[in-house]
This record gives sequence, structure tokens and C-alpha cells, in this order.
Amino acid sequence: MTSARVLLLPGWQNSGPGHWQTLWETQFGDLRVEQHDWMQPLRGDWITRLEEVVQQQDGPVLLAAHSLGCHLVAAWAAVSRSTAKVQGALLVAPPDVAQPNFPPQLHRWAVPVLTALPFPSALAASTDDPYCSFDAAAQFAAHWGASLYNLGARGHINAESGLGDWPQGRALLMNQK
Repeated sequence: MTSARVLLLPGWQNSGPGHWQTLWETQFGDLRVEQHDWMQPLRGDWITRLEEVVQQQDGPVLLAAHSLGCHLVAAWAAVSRSTAKVQGALLVAPPDVAQPNFPPQLHRWAVPVLTALPFPSALAASTDDPYCSFDAAAQFAAHWGASLYNLGARGHINAESGLGDWPQGRALLMNQK
């Protein structure tokens, strides 16, 4: 069986040097899906870019999404003809895009796609994420058909969360196959 290529899907503003996605890129050789514009993300552009990268892969893929990247997975899966290449997805800290204080740069994401994903997925959420309540994260997991994992008080599950290369997250991703 061909080993699945892990595609990293950062959220708004990309993932910085101490972020678990960046550490996975360095440690495991995972492929970051580079977006045209990290500061003014356009949903259609991000979907198109993800579709291009998935189609370029010779074998199966696993998706490791953080923050807005989780909404990218849902929006992409709803329109893509390449979803059969995805063995599974890890969705980490999706923001509640319907919050009234959601940044104006992200207004094109304000209506989330809430259809079940056509591949296995796990959603990891924190009880004190400033961008999404745990209850809202649980609702996303239910809509997307994802298994929900409560990480406790870990903020936005990013570099500031102190997870390092986050081996538990890697195990969650690999268990989605």
C-alpha cells in the first residue's frame, strides 16, 4: 500500500515557526499547501489551490488542517471531484466563523459549509479557544461527521499552546486512515 502524503492546511495568516504544522513539515516532510494570500483569504482561491495540490499527488493524502484550514476542508470537500484521494483528515481548532467579532478580512468565510465529509476525520478542540467555544466545535464535528477530541484548556492549539511537535495530534491523524 502506498503511504499517504500529509498535506498541511494552515489557517489565516499561515502557521509560524513554533506551530505544530511547521514542525511536522520539518520533521516528517509534510507538504504545506501554500495559499496565494494568507492575509485576505478568498474561499474560492483557497479551494482551487487545495484542489490543484491534491490532484498533483500520485497517491493518497491525509489532510492536517488548523483553524480556517478546517473550513477549507469542508468547503473543498463539498465541491471537489478528488475527495476519493483523501484517506482522512485532522481538523484542529476550527474558528466559529459566525461570531460577531470575526475579523472582517474573513467575511467570505462567514457562512460555513456544514455537510458531512466523505472521508474519516477527527476534530480536536480546546475548552478555552478564544475563536470558538467547545460547544460550537462540537457542532462542527457533528455536521462534518468527525470524531470529537477534547484537548482541555489549550487555547487555539497553535504555537502558544506549548504542544511542540504534538505527537498526540500526529497519532490522531494517522489513525484516520
